Amino acid sequence: MSKNIFITGTGTDVGKTFVTGLIIKKLAQCGKNPAYYKAAMSGNVRDKKGKLIPGDAAWIQKVSGIRQPLEEMCPYIYENAYSPHLASRIEGNPVCMEVVRKGFEAVSIKYDYVTVEGSGGILCPICFDETKIQLEDVIKELNLSCLIVADAGLGTINSVVLTVEYMRVKKIPVKGLIFNRFHPGNVMEEDNWRMCEYMTGLKALAFVKDGDTELDMEVDLLTSLYE
Repeated sequence: MSKNIFITGTGTDVGKTFVTGLIIKKLAQCGKNPAYYKAAMSGNVRDKKGKLIPGDAAWIQKVSGIRQPLEEMCPYIYENAYSPHLASRIEGNPVCMEVVRKGFEAVSIKYDYVTVEGSGGILCPICFDETKIQLEDVIKELNLSCLIVADAGLGTINSVVLTVEYMRVKKIPVKGLIFNRFHPGNVMEEDNWRMCEYMTGLKALAFVKDGDTELDMEVDLLTSLYE
């Protein structure tokens, strides 16, 4: 069975998928047999035959170089760029936790390191009408620890601390922070990460800059985060 980690963010568009791609690429380059998984993916486009393509998964596949089939990566794919609970209300096919769990278990058998990416921020509703599933329910169902991806810029102290405190209340283990869109030497951004470390007690494990093609983290540290 695989070792696993969950990637959540402080909100939408903070760069979870970009960072996740670099993480999986690092593992692949070091021969760790990695895989990607996401319970529900919104905002996807159709190919010429009308089939929905899981965009995040396709990008991960391309940037990391892994050969994992797209069909294994995400059981629920929606066209509307909304929270999965609303996208499925419009399109049908609401998320079922059993399907998510079985898909994850199948990937866990085939690969050694599975990186699971969340949808939006930690409070994202995954299903609401048929049954109520929050992102935190998926994390607990799959028994995962987490890394938090945050934008390095203005406002991140508030969003990081609130995310961490919520996850602690919900007893979700957090391994550390990764700051995306980081500019070395920027006084505000460097203060942001130090204040986030101080206020949460968590370490900033990596700093990702725009256009990075490699994750600046030792592979031994990275693999030690997976459980």
